[in-house]
Amino acid sequence: MLKLTPILILLAYGLVMYWFSSWRTKQDLDARSTPLADGRLKKLTDRMAEAVGVDRIVVHIYEIDPVNGLAAPDGRIFITRGFYNKYRQGEVSAEEMASVIAHELGHVALGHSRKRMIDFSGSNAIRMALATIFNRFLPGLGIIIANFVTTLLMARLSRDDEYEADAYASALLVKAGIGTDPQKTLFQKLEGLVGIGGGAPTWLMSHPKTDDRIRAIEANEARWKLSPDA
Repeated sequence: MLKLTPILILLAYGLVMYWFSSWRTKQDLDARSTPLADGRLKKLTDRMAEAVGVDRIVVHIYEIDPVNGLAAPDGRIFITRGFYNKYRQGEVSAEEMASVIAHELGHVALGHSRKRMIDFSGSNAIRMALATIFNRFLPGLGIIIANFVTTLLMARLSRDDEYEADAYASALLVKAGIGTDPQKTLFQKLEGLVGIGGGAPTWLMSHPKTDDRIRAIEANEARWKLSPDA
């Protein structure tokens, strides 16, 4: 039991840090967001709501400039003002915005916020354990190596979450009669809008590359056509 105590302490520390980060995020979202009121988007979110069997899907505008969508730990869905402005300017279609909302709904439905809490806490414990081990052989470099290894691990876990949310969004968009074309065309635009990837190796990126995401969507579509009840 005594040997496990340092690991348990690190896990507890990670949980506390995650909860504190989530609390600060909630405070910021509460202070800088308002419910989205857009007739064209509401028609599409109403179709998605009907597809999942809920009365409505509430989306909020987060008043920051970067182009992004996010699912808060409390389950709320947000589109940034910068992203919404791209839609208002005609650079992004209503259906493409709906695909973003569907993707964020996927993160909520699949419990990725709770999963990230566990991943964050576990990675903190792994980082400190690896740093202790590596420092025995490479004094001063152990923490650098440990940080690199855990960064790779967290990037891989994050990419897995993105693929899962993409698949959920595809299924929802198909069921709502919107289809996956807007999802794929948005991915093609995103690199120009926000510079996703930037030449970094895929294994260091928290989001998969655009071509890989589109191929995964098309693979799901092909599988669903072969197994309509899947």
